Amino acid sequence: MSDFASSRAWLEGLGFSVDDEGLWMEALTHGSAGADKDYQRLEFLGDRVLGLAIAEWLYRREDGAEGELAQRLNALVSRAACARIARAIGLQGHVRIGKQARDDGAQESDNVLGDVMEALLGANFLESSFSATREIIRDLWADALSGEAGRSKHPKSALQEWAAGNRRRPPEYKVTERSGPDHAAKFTVRVKVHGVGETQATAGSKQDAETEAARLFMEKFG
Repeated sequence: MSDFASSRAWLEGLGFSVDDEGLWMEALTHGSAGADKDYQRLEFLGDRVLGLAIAEWLYRREDGAEGELAQRLNALVSRAACARIARAIGLQGHVRIGKQARDDGAQESDNVLGDVMEALLGANFLESSFSATREIIRDLWADALSGEAGRSKHPKSALQEWAAGNRRRPPEYKVTERSGPDHAAKFTVRVKVHGVGETQATAGSKQDAETEAARLFMEKFG
C-alpha cells in the first residue's frame, strides 16, 4: 500500500525486518481507525519479547539480587519507558488512528505509544527472530539500560517501609477521579497515611498515579 511507504522506510532505518506489510500495518493501527485488526495482539506478544530481552540483559550484566533485578526490569519495560523510546524514534507520526482519538490526544498518550512500541517488537519477532529483535531492543534501550532506571527503591515500596518503620498504618490508596476516553484516560489517586497526611497525583494509569502520589508523599512527609 502506498501510504505505508514512509513507515516502511522509517522501520527499516531502525533495523526492523519488514516483509509482511499487513502485519506491520496491524502493529501501527489503533482500534479507533476502524480497521479489521489493530495492535493489541501484537502488543501482547511484544510485551513478552521485551521482558525476556531485558531480563536476560540484566542477568548477564548486573550482579544484583532477584529483587533488585525485578525492580530494574519493571522500570525498563514500563509503559512510560516504552513511550519514551517511542517518542525518541518518532513513532507518533506513524500511528494509524481515528480522527476523534487523534483530536483527543491519543496519538501522544503513553498508553498508545507504549503499546504500539511493544507491538512493533512483536511484529519483528514474527518476521525475523528473537535474537534479531533483542539486538533492536538493546540498541533502542541502550541509554535506559546504562542509566539509573529502577536503581532506586520504588516510591510505593519506600512509602510502605517508611510507614512500617514509623509504626504507622499501611498507606491507603484511593482513586478519587477518572476522566477522559479509554484511550487517553486520566486517573487521580490519593494516598493517605493515618495520623500523618495525604497527597494526590494524576497520571495516565492507576498504577502510575499511585506511584507519583507515593513519591510526592515521601517528598512532603518522609
